[in-house]
Amino acid sequence: MVLTSRERTDELRRRAREWRSWDLAPRQICDLELILNGACAPLKGFLDRADYSRVCADMRLADGALWPMPLTLDVPEAFARETAPGSAVALRDAEGVMLAALHVSDVWQPDREAEARAVFGTTDRAHPGVRYLLDKSHSWYLGGRLEGLQLPSHVDYRELRLTPAETHAAFAARGWTRVVAFQTRNPMHRAHVELTLRATRAANAHLFIHPAVGMTAPGDVDHHTRVRCYRAAMTAYPEGLAMLALLPIAMRMGGPREALWHALVRKNFGCTHFIVGRDHAGPGTDGTGRPFYGPYDAQGLVARYQQEAGIEMVPFQEMVYVAEEDRYLPEGEVPPGRRTMKLSGADLRARLASGQEIPEWFSMSAVVEELRRRHPPRSRQGCTIFFTGLSGSGKSTIARLLETKLLELGGRQVTMLDGDLVRKHLSSELGFSREHRDLNIRRIGYVAAEVTRHGGFAICAAIAPYEATRHEVRQQVERHGGFVLVHVSTPIAVCEARDRKGLYAKARAGLIPEFTGVSGPYEEPGSAEITIDSSVMMADTAVALIVDHLRDAGFLS
Repeated sequence: MVLTSRERTDELRRRAREWRSWDLAPRQICDLELILNGACAPLKGFLDRADYSRVCADMRLADGALWPMPLTLDVPEAFARETAPGSAVALRDAEGVMLAALHVSDVWQPDREAEARAVFGTTDRAHPGVRYLLDKSHSWYLGGRLEGLQLPSHVDYRELRLTPAETHAAFAARGWTRVVAFQTRNPMHRAHVELTLRATRAANAHLFIHPAVGMTAPGDVDHHTRVRCYRAAMTAYPEGLAMLALLPIAMRMGGPREALWHALVRKNFGCTHFIVGRDHAGPGTDGTGRPFYGPYDAQGLVARYQQEAGIEMVPFQEMVYVAEEDRYLPEGEVPPGRRTMKLSGADLRARLASGQEIPEWFSMSAVVEELRRRHPPRSRQGCTIFFTGLSGSGKSTIARLLETKLLELGGRQVTMLDGDLVRKHLSSELGFSREHRDLNIRRIGYVAAEVTRHGGFAICAAIAPYEATRHEVRQQVERHGGFVLVHVSTPIAVCEARDRKGLYAKARAGLIPEFTGVSGPYEEPGSAEITIDSSVMMADTAVALIVDHLRDAGFLS
């Protein structure tokens, strides 16, 4: 571990009173924990410029050690310019607790698009790792050695949050000398159990189930539900064969490079083998509908480096259910003429949402029960209806009528979040820069997500001009329920003619800077469920269209 003695910790805390502090973002905390606890050995800190450049170029640190993923500390330009090499920064959690001292050796502005191409093979923002890198991370990096004062604290599942030193000790106490690790970010079903059982036989090893519980892909099942599912799935293994622990990793969904990173991490946890399945850590498809990575690209990369990495890969094809034989087989081992069955993640979510039966061949009843607790039928789920459009497009008028209609129908709490009222009561200190506009929409999104989480309808009416921020709100809300984006696409000429406050005239006269549609951009949605032009559709008709959509989706009976 990169942790200091008690005496050194006290000294660092005293010295930190004169240092600058940086409050770590959630992903940075995940990276810090894995560096401090030794899971990311040989790293001793966040990458400096030389290490970063070589990792991006050829998956090696400057000294030649194999390392595929750049773990960097990103900060805003203003913070970076006030931080000199040779200085120290106190790294703190969200509550201000000092976790580590960063001894800064490098401060630089990276080419993040070049990093995206090198690490992810694309600059397409449909890739969640690319989107985070280009849209959410800061534009400057600090690199340097870490001295850890303490690991980030967790109040949940403490008995499962084992460090590499603790897993080494646990394996030794059990007499395990060959251990095969299984990485997952999803609940485990019968196919996963069969795959892992086969892996233990192939490797003549015990099984270490080690799911990611830090940051995974947008839309993934929350880790609390997944941990309950993992515990339920553990009963399917013979006693003494398998062990469960949690990995607080911030996944990048980086496909082949990510798979190699995962293998190196599991080697540090004491594993001798690592399962790499179909499309390991794949993020799905790009903007044209094509997969970002080939189905077995990750297996190819890990196989190439497994000897140097010090951990043997156990490759697997996708598992499918063979109905005639009532068992799962790798797709390449299915006898000719046999009927195979599988249930995709989308199919499972649809069945959960509609209350349909989950086939017994697909999953264990205890796992299904946990998923049903987390994903009730849509008739009991909350939903956010998010209106976006230019000023004067008719958003608020339609939203208020929709609020009245939903209240008339009854059965749900309804909360209206009008953009003007939110600015007055929650965001009165904000201006109209892009940064402030985004912050205002994130605040609306946060409240809407909480309303949705508690089973209510949230109706949001805001200009929300930027696609990336609308997408971010969608992801936040869809963790808890439904999200319906309504684009009120009324032409700007009509909006301007309706303008009773004279805002467009002031904007065209240069009196209002960054006015959306005139001197500021409006990015039209590419993913709206409903599009309404209020210049040709009456407000009552628009409301009926939205209500019909909610009924068809199952949110209204």
